[in-house]
Amino acid sequence: MTDNTKVEECSVCYSSYDEPQLRPRVLPCGHTFCSLCVDNAVKNGQLTCPSCRAQHSATAAAHFPINYTVEALVLELKSIQPTSVDTVAAEHSDAPTRGISKKLQSLVEEQKSSITSLIISCEEVLSQLGEYRGQLGDWKTRHLQLQDRLYGLVEQNKAAMQLVEQEDTSVGEMTTQGEEGKTQLEEMLGSLDTVNSAQKAVTTIETADQCHVEVEDWLQKCQELFPDVKTVHTSVKVQETIREALEMMTTEASATAAPIHLEDSVSTITEKVQKITEGFPLTQVTVEDLRRMNEPVKRLVDAGRVMAVQQDQDGRRSARITLEDGQLYLHPLLRQPTPAHSYTLQESEVVGVLDPSCTLAFLDLWWAGSKRGRVTIRLTPDTPLARQFVLLCTGQRGHTYLNTKLLRVVAKGRPGEWVWGGDYESNDGRGGAPLLPHLEGQYRESGRAGAVWCGLLPTARFSILTRDCQDGDEWSRVFGDVVSGLEVLRAAVNHSDIREVFVMDCGVVLPL
Repeated sequence: MTDNTKVEECSVCYSSYDEPQLRPRVLPCGHTFCSLCVDNAVKNGQLTCPSCRAQHSATAAAHFPINYTVEALVLELKSIQPTSVDTVAAEHSDAPTRGISKKLQSLVEEQKSSITSLIISCEEVLSQLGEYRGQLGDWKTRHLQLQDRLYGLVEQNKAAMQLVEQEDTSVGEMTTQGEEGKTQLEEMLGSLDTVNSAQKAVTTIETADQCHVEVEDWLQKCQELFPDVKTVHTSVKVQETIREALEMMTTEASATAAPIHLEDSVSTITEKVQKITEGFPLTQVTVEDLRRMNEPVKRLVDAGRVMAVQQDQDGRRSARITLEDGQLYLHPLLRQPTPAHSYTLQESEVVGVLDPSCTLAFLDLWWAGSKRGRVTIRLTPDTPLARQFVLLCTGQRGHTYLNTKLLRVVAKGRPGEWVWGGDYESNDGRGGAPLLPHLEGQYRESGRAGAVWCGLLPTARFSILTRDCQDGDEWSRVFGDVVSGLEVLRAAVNHSDIREVFVMDCGVVLPL
């Protein structure tokens, strides 16, 4: 999503949410898009979130709840005035006050408030069911993949799949019931707004009471039935067993385990699923897992077992993902063996989470007699030179700033001092061909220390100011600024030979 996306517009088609066929739908991953774009994104029973690429099971936009908060905000922003039809309805809604006693009118208002609260509860549980159903769909897919790889455990895998299918069917049926109940509540809310006689008010309240009881029963059943402990526990255990069998070349693991007792009846469905699966080894790591960064994933990242991989015409390359001071870093793609029992993600998925409006890149500098120092650079939003810099920090096009050296210091010790490097080809200042065909664009000018800029185009070489320029002097084509590590650059400048300063590592910060 770019900075100029408005809250009242879908971030995919940029259409306003105020159209009836373009109502905002919220996905289990938390992102909101219009109904039309959600329908268009559904392929073969699966939907990939246009924002975070999370996978969700769905056949239509109607499977996802409406984001009423966004709708309310859209109405406020657009200052929508009541139509003539609304005015007539408002006039009718005033009529009951003349024919209904104050006590009865108070009961009507109390019923409306109760139904509104119940609708909110319905939406919360429907959202939980949607997320849970998506997780069930993920598990079904993993079971199918495991079954193809290991026939020795196929019967146990089929049994676990059958439980998941039954649970999925049950969730689907309960979801349908919940949607019907929610629709009835909304109709009741409308009926209570238009009652114009005491008799109609009493009849409507009685009908609303019955609907109220039915929906409360549905809410209670959802909490009691889902998740089914046996289904979730068996499903995760079978996945664990098959993965261990593949890695250890044995089939001795058991696919059953003692049931887990869920004591907290007020927990959400999602929280109960997490409690059941707590303690099991991960079967895979996703971008969403990196976002949550729970303890099992953190241990894998700390152990260097999570890698981003890219397959091209020259073979497979992999990049380290590390966690330092609470920040995730993606290092450059290299032709290197992946660690034993590592977890891999597609590099395109990992880089896809980068927000072009705020990209942090880093260069680790080193020279003899020094410790490695990190220079972190905030790149200017969505400019060709910034995109090229990211490509060379991550190695997505096969070339990288890794092992390049700084080449020259200009105006050393004086105002406007700057250093340049980035010759990934010959490492002597004669190379550094551009990776992108068009590098011209709208750039800033700056004379402040830390400004990252490019001299003559086209090139992949870069320059960094290490001292402020004199008043009035500025460099053009500035595409970034050093946010930390300027002291590292200044120490490098003071080294006896700038050509002995190397980029020992580089990459980008993952904003997860």
